[in-house]
Amino acid sequence: MFPQPARILPNERAPSRLADVLVLGIGLTLFTFVLSAARNWLGPQSPTAEISRHPSALPIYAAYSVLRLGVAYAISLVFALAYGYAAAHNKKAEKILIPMLDILQSIPVLSFLPGVMLAMAALFPSTQIGIELGSILLIFTGQVWNIAFSFYSSLNSIPRELYEAARVNRFSRWQQFTQLELPYSTIGVVWNSMMSVAGGWFFLMVCEMFPLGDRQVRLPGLGSYIQTAAYEGDIRAILWGLGAMVAVIVLLDQLVWRPAIAWSDKFKFEQVESAAAPQSAVLNLLRRSRAIDYIGSKAISPLAERCVRFFSAKGMPAIDSGSPARKTNWLGRLTMAALVAAALYGIIRAAMIMANLTTLDLAEIGRGAGATFLRVSVSLLIGAAWTIPVGVWVGFNPRVLRFAAPLAQIAASIPATGLFPVVLLVLMRFQMVHPGDGLGLTSVLLMLLGTQWYILFNVIAGATAIPTDLKEAAAIFRFGRWDRWRLLILPGIFPYLITGLVTAAGGAWNASIVAEYIPFQEKVLYTTGLGATISRASSEASTTGNFSLLLAATVAMALMVVIVNRNVWRRLYRLAETRFKLET
Repeated sequence: MFPQPARILPNERAPSRLADVLVLGIGLTLFTFVLSAARNWLGPQSPTAEISRHPSALPIYAAYSVLRLGVAYAISLVFALAYGYAAAHNKKAEKILIPMLDILQSIPVLSFLPGVMLAMAALFPSTQIGIELGSILLIFTGQVWNIAFSFYSSLNSIPRELYEAARVNRFSRWQQFTQLELPYSTIGVVWNSMMSVAGGWFFLMVCEMFPLGDRQVRLPGLGSYIQTAAYEGDIRAILWGLGAMVAVIVLLDQLVWRPAIAWSDKFKFEQVESAAAPQSAVLNLLRRSRAIDYIGSKAISPLAERCVRFFSAKGMPAIDSGSPARKTNWLGRLTMAALVAAALYGIIRAAMIMANLTTLDLAEIGRGAGATFLRVSVSLLIGAAWTIPVGVWVGFNPRVLRFAAPLAQIAASIPATGLFPVVLLVLMRFQMVHPGDGLGLTSVLLMLLGTQWYILFNVIAGATAIPTDLKEAAAIFRFGRWDRWRLLILPGIFPYLITGLVTAAGGAWNASIVAEYIPFQEKVLYTTGLGATISRASSEASTTGNFSLLLAATVAMALMVVIVNRNVWRRLYRLAETRFKLET
């Protein structure tokens, strides 16, 4: 049956005053902090905050970073659901939206940075909210794409018989979305949400401290704390910052992600309930809260019921076969014409900006594209080689999942950029890194630190989502290890694996900007690559206003990602939607 009823433990629903006190205390704390942050954001603009390296400043810095990540994630989730839904249900829109998604996920954060921050500062010239919104939007660009890919892939993997059942029961689009599509995709969305927040931590240092024109923008947060410590070569402060980050990640895992994983298990598509479902003490405690139960029964449930009634098929007007279709057709044509006009204008403007590129610039972009492509390919191969078997092992063992999931979340959330100074100090001590091209092989390691988790989290999600009845059937027929992988595991995780590889590839291209060009101890360690070109051009654009090389390198990176996606990943997606779809 789909979805499964939630598992009720003994005394789980018994009301608890402790649960009410904790919920009330956490709620008041969050409300007070959000009010304080809002007051600062609406205050006078102060883009160059003084960052203290004393450990006592870490709690407030951590709170500001979590607030930015939370706001960016909320925007990312809404955008990803709408984007994935439109791409999956409109074949004409899919031809535009998916290539756009390929391009957008490959454009590095630093390419957005100068334009976004200058625009936000211009929109809000006298208040701090412009700089804060710019930072949140930059974090959003590092979070949203893998959730959108996951939701789009899940919608295309829904068995046909479930859609037929929805049509037989005359579900409206809203009912189909809330009672079929959203539940079916919940497991993938939850695990990719964990990876999205990890991606936000990865680029937190870039989004909280960066050059803008002739000044250095610094926002209070863990990212700026670690980056300031890295610039000063203060290893003790770096370790304090990383320790605070690990503590925050563990807290978020226990309060947010562990309950979300346990809650999402009830949406597993299977006919036999698993004997060992994920559990969360926090979720069990929240279920015993009378305050949450009261809010759910008096506010959330009535609102949900009103939405169902409003969007139900009976309440929708009948569709006339004449003029509405023509209006829809004309609306589609006008939208397409507007998109084509905007694309042509963008191409012309880009061509005008890039007109003054020299032959040396073009040669640098060509060499860099080839070098970065090789590093991305090697990092994907290394990442897949260990994440597939480990992810399947974790997903198939609920007991292992209980402690492996938070460890993976911690490892994925610790930004590789925060580890770069430590890694480089070790490598330089052994004379394995030198300024110049000596960073080549090291940059592959640095890319791997930030991208392998996309594959791991999706493989775990895919292994977790394999129905228990299929696992039991494989045991009954006594599948050997090879048949088990060939007939059950690989087909079951294949859609999730492709999503992980696509987002990991985009993340590797994006990570190249911080893995190929690293300011370190008043020096710059770099290697040939598009990431190094974009980083150097972004720094120059902030001071000289020369965007030609930055734009050209970004366009080259986007084109390479689109070519690979259309010739490799798109075909594998089609294979996942046809041959490896879970249906009868």
